[in-house]
Amino acid sequence: MPQELVLGRITDFRENGSVIIEAGVPNLDRAINRKYSKVLIAFKDGRRISPEQRSKAYALIKEIAEWMGDAPQATKETMKLEFRLNRMEGMARRAFSLSDVDMNTAADFITYLIDFIVENDIPTSEPLYRYAEDVGKYVYACTMNKKCCLCGRPAELHHCEGSRIGMGADRKEVNHLGRSVLPLCREHHDRIHQQPERIFFEKTHLIPVTADKAVCRLYRLKE
Repeated sequence: MPQELVLGRITDFRENGSVIIEAGVPNLDRAINRKYSKVLIAFKDGRRISPEQRSKAYALIKEIAEWMGDAPQATKETMKLEFRLNRMEGMARRAFSLSDVDMNTAADFITYLIDFIVENDIPTSEPLYRYAEDVGKYVYACTMNKKCCLCGRPAELHHCEGSRIGMGADRKEVNHLGRSVLPLCREHHDRIHQQPERIFFEKTHLIPVTADKAVCRLYRLKE
């Protein structure tokens, strides 16, 4: 854990990937006495939340509030607190406002709200993938909760082109680890087979996930 926290600034970027940082110390004598030689650095995103991100966050909070039967303002504060406790770490665990939070934290908060909705099967007026800041994380959350990444209904795994099981092969005996998959309900699973996958992904902007050990075990697939 850090002994003292100070705010510094980057004064130069080097071609080798290093940076020059200037930072003061609260007490020079104490710093010398304690033989400070190493520092823990947390880079702060200098970009502010975008209007699009803010709209996404409030739309998701509204959906959660309606499901909870609570006021949006109270729900917002509850979700912000739970996000800080469950997703933020160390020096980053601080109060923030959706009016001026940095862009990276805003994206992580939106992902947290989406995960909460998926895990609790909360109905939404718009498909969740349209709100996703990190589509890969969203699809993985749907996969692990067996939810269709298009509509939220119960899902089965679609094996994408290049990862499909050959005709006549026993799915129970084939190794599924590392294959590209997508969680889709029966209706959307049938629909994706009725068109080239490329067109499907271009329309939805979804991306498949790689079946890891957690996915294989959840769906009882051979690793």
